[in-house]
Amino acid sequence: MTAPASTTTPALTNRQLALGPIAAYAAVGEMEKLTVALNEGLDAGLAVGEIKEALVQLYAYAGFPRSLNALTALMKVADARRERGVRDAVGRDPGPVPGAAEALTVGTANQTRLSGAPVRGPLFEFAPAIDQFLKAHLFGDIFARDNLDWTSRELVTVAILSAMPGVESQLGSHIRISMNVGLTVAQLGQFADGLAARGASDAADRARLAIQSHKRTAAN
Repeated sequence: MTAPASTTTPALTNRQLALGPIAAYAAVGEMEKLTVALNEGLDAGLAVGEIKEALVQLYAYAGFPRSLNALTALMKVADARRERGVRDAVGRDPGPVPGAAEALTVGTANQTRLSGAPVRGPLFEFAPAIDQFLKAHLFGDIFARDNLDWTSRELVTVAILSAMPGVESQLGSHIRISMNVGLTVAQLGQFADGLAARGASDAADRARLAIQSHKRTAAN
């Protein structure tokens, strides 16, 4: 059962909660569970386009194979529902996105807003190409697409990283970024409970550990 958010914090919507198992199962390639999660997400009111966008974003964190397989599953689910007469919302295409010349500038600004400060460090000096790809592509191309809001994108990212072992550092960073886009500890706890309620117990445990670590850091 999903725990309610605190009385001072609005609970996440069913649509937001439905993004969790979709992203988590897509990230680890559990296709049967993903199919169930996709149907539940559409039943909760997610538009096909919103889920499609989340699964496109998936490739930046889990790779093209997982993204392509998940998009194929979504296509099959959407077709099957349409054949049964279910009318799911289509969603909308993104508005104008930056061109290649602007992507680095836009992405740097987006990354700074999301992180709360410019992102620098020895790793990016050691491998400047990855710094440019993160800024220009992930934050310039993908996060500039406005058919999925940043709160939803961060919930998707938290679910993806929670589902995959060995990326605790990145998960911790996105817990912090989630706070920067307006999510609270209570809402993230509710999101983790939602993952557990839908069978993604390992992802839920990793998310809870990252939330607790963030709370300890913030308290010091």
